[in-house]
Amino acid sequence: MNKLSVAINIILVAAIGFLYYYNFSGKTTKEVLSNIPSLSKNKEGYNNQNKIAYVELDSLNENITYFKKRRKELEQLQKQIEAKISNDYRSLENQQNSFIQKNPNATPEQIQSIRAQLAQGQQDIEVEKQKKTQELNQKSFELMESIQKNLKDFLTEYNKEKKYQYILTTGSGIDYLIYKDSTLDITKDVIRGMNEKMKPAVN
Repeated sequence: MNKLSVAINIILVAAIGFLYYYNFSGKTTKEVLSNIPSLSKNKEGYNNQNKIAYVELDSLNENITYFKKRRKELEQLQKQIEAKISNDYRSLENQQNSFIQKNPNATPEQIQSIRAQLAQGQQDIEVEKQKKTQELNQKSFELMESIQKNLKDFLTEYNKEKKYQYILTTGSGIDYLIYKDSTLDITKDVIRGMNEKMKPAVN
């Protein structure tokens, strides 16, 4: 299950930037954006003449309430799968130990029979493990796709006013920006807007 944990964490980190928030609120994106202060000009008087902005994925991960809720749900599901597999293997081990204690003089036929039962039990556990792992991976993939779509929808509406030519993403492990001008950071806008839009889905 360690490989599963690593895979899910990678998927979740990749999904951070996409924010699964657009379809679950009665508010329109325009209503949300009307409450967000414009970043087109900061206190130094800089405007977005370069038409570029960026979003910090790590910050989104830590501050988007609904995303954190969904991430915890996936993590909890993963723990449940791991616990179930562990308990099943422990049950097989107990079955083997019980046979040894109760049958110190077991015949070859009896030994062969218990070995066959244990082998079948192990095979059943592995099949169940694979099935649950695939289900978890599918849920993670669907979450990633939904988040990607909804962030794009949000930023498309957001950018009608801001008019950036490019909106980049940056974060741990995927930071290709050698230098970042903090005046181009729109992360707070995205966090504020998405948290407001998704408030009904969190409650």
